[in-house]
Amino acid sequence: MTKTLKTVACVAALTALSIAAARAEDAFRLAVIDPLSGPAATTGEVGLKTWQFLAGEVNAAGGINGVKIDVTGYDNKLNAQETSIQAQKAIDSGARLLVRANGGAPGVALNEFLNKFNERNPTQQTIYFDYAGTDPTATNEKCSYWQIRWASNTDMKVLALSKFLKEQKDLKKVYLFNGDYSTGQGIQKGMRANLASMRPDVSIVGDELVPLMKINDFAPYVEKIKASGADAVVTGEWGQDLALLLKAGGEAGLKVKWYTFFAQGIGSPTAVRQSGLPAHSVYQIYEAHANVPFPAYQEEEKRFRGVVGSGQTMMYPASVNAMDVFTSVARELKTLDVTKIIAKMEGMKFKPRSGAEAWIRAEDHQVFQPLYVATLGPIEKGEGFDEENTGWGWRHIGEIKAEETVVPTTCQMKRPQ
Repeated sequence: MTKTLKTVACVAALTALSIAAARAEDAFRLAVIDPLSGPAATTGEVGLKTWQFLAGEVNAAGGINGVKIDVTGYDNKLNAQETSIQAQKAIDSGARLLVRANGGAPGVALNEFLNKFNERNPTQQTIYFDYAGTDPTATNEKCSYWQIRWASNTDMKVLALSKFLKEQKDLKKVYLFNGDYSTGQGIQKGMRANLASMRPDVSIVGDELVPLMKINDFAPYVEKIKASGADAVVTGEWGQDLALLLKAGGEAGLKVKWYTFFAQGIGSPTAVRQSGLPAHSVYQIYEAHANVPFPAYQEEEKRFRGVVGSGQTMMYPASVNAMDVFTSVARELKTLDVTKIIAKMEGMKFKPRSGAEAWIRAEDHQVFQPLYVATLGPIEKGEGFDEENTGWGWRHIGEIKAEETVVPTTCQMKRPQ
């Protein structure tokens, strides 16, 4: 009897393990490859939480064709070589969708990795969603069939901001302040070209390229901006760098308008409040913001804050579009075969929760969508979401339509046979 019971228990245990393994195999694996350590870790961690939240919503609704999404984070340390290493680890673990947001070089590295990997491994082909990267190279000379770029790239955002600045008649002197890497250099080049054509009356009184994530004190740079007599700063700084720059500006009493591309990132709203920068002196141009006037997006923002925390904004709105389109196409095709899904996405139109129509350009897999201008200032209770529990939130200023952000591409896309 004892021997029989032991045998039954052993069989039961093995059966439970088999069921657990089967369930794990049944899950669709999604890998978030971003910095989860070092100075940029906060941005990567929010990205991971965002995809976990979005997957949770899909899973709560029954998954995709009954299959749940499993989300795992992989730390690339904001390094291009490490990105390829982590991508291989994720694929070896069964991931067939890789997502990434931060840094230009890691995005290009992932394109190059998948171009080679998918050609050599036709039974493990994997796709990649870039949900916040802005390096134009990744949808031009280094483009990949296996990538969808859900965020507007630097060329598009600079063009949109320039069209907004064209109407700002009080703008006379601009200081360009950017990171010394592909995105910062692209903003520098684009702003110079667009201001020359749209606002030739505006003087560029300073132009600075600084190391990425290596400066702890921006006070000396702020003094240079103050001495230049600039009335506005255009900056592509983000994460820790932007927070420290804004903090230094406020503490120095620098009275300028800050035109940014990533000011809703972690720490920047808090830096604005703590440093004493004037209300509505910090602008941003982005795919959406917490108070964009569209109920569907605001409802998603509310749900996100309910899960992650009341002061944490959904700082990666393009990830919402990516998950919405991915799940709708997979359900329509009744498959999670990513090669069929990405083929269906080419050239398709969709409507973001943040309003208006968007589309995926077939030539380079770049998404075109409306961009919104907002400023940071006091939010009365019941009037909108604040940022990082500061009492300040984004006030909607205007919209640049998707068709106004269209730029040419040099992508020579190599499609699979």
